[in-house]
Amino acid sequence: MTAATLPFAEPAPRLSPVTGLLNTFTLTWRSVLKIRTNMEDVVGLSLQPIMFLLLFTYVFGGAIAHSTHGYLQYALPGLLVMTVVFATLGTGLMLNQDITGGVFDRFRTLPIARWAPLGGAVLGDMVRYMISVAITLGFAMILGFRIETNPVSAITACVLLLTFALAMCWVSALIGMLVKTPQGVQMFGFLVMFPLVFGSNLLVPAGTMPGWLQSFVKVNPMTELTTAVRGLLVGGPVGTAALHSLLWALGIFLVFAPLAVRAYRRRT
Repeated sequence: MTAATLPFAEPAPRLSPVTGLLNTFTLTWRSVLKIRTNMEDVVGLSLQPIMFLLLFTYVFGGAIAHSTHGYLQYALPGLLVMTVVFATLGTGLMLNQDITGGVFDRFRTLPIARWAPLGGAVLGDMVRYMISVAITLGFAMILGFRIETNPVSAITACVLLLTFALAMCWVSALIGMLVKTPQGVQMFGFLVMFPLVFGSNLLVPAGTMPGWLQSFVKVNPMTELTTAVRGLLVGGPVGTAALHSLLWALGIFLVFAPLAVRAYRRRT
């Protein structure tokens, strides 16, 4: 029996919103279990943040800040942002693998909400983002990073990071729906993420950049997010940057979530 001849369940509109949410939470748990059983994903979530911290702190710290500790205090908030943003690529990658592997064809035969598999995949990946944040912050503190504000501010910084990641994962989901292969998801994902991540104040002050690049940095949402997280962790202005970050997250979600859902419906 092929995907084209599989029997279809009752259409999703017959299901109540509560049932759809329960379906979504069930598939969210499926995504969480996949993290535990996929050792490659576990190793990637663990080693990538550690590698970023070691390389950027000890390769660039002395040259940029003349002190590895001083640079770690400056760069850690940006490295948190970079780690979480790159982690969102996993959303599109796993969605693409599930679709090309026929998993979503099997979901269509079940009496569940049509959008539940997509919502479950996105919510399940929030666990991956929390793991990335915890490992990055924990290992940075082993290297000598210290939070200079208070626990409430630190928790707020993590919540802000995860909120922005939830918005960015819809960009990744859209790429995963539009591209045919997992390799294509990685290629196009990095093409989108690299300019945003490195064309910002994540790793160096914007004032050291040429004027044309500073113009891009000023309108880059990663700049606002990094400024807000930096202020919440080590002190500095927070209010305006945090508000702009939330507005960017809302705007990205409102644009890319409907596009991802539409592409998902067409492809499945």
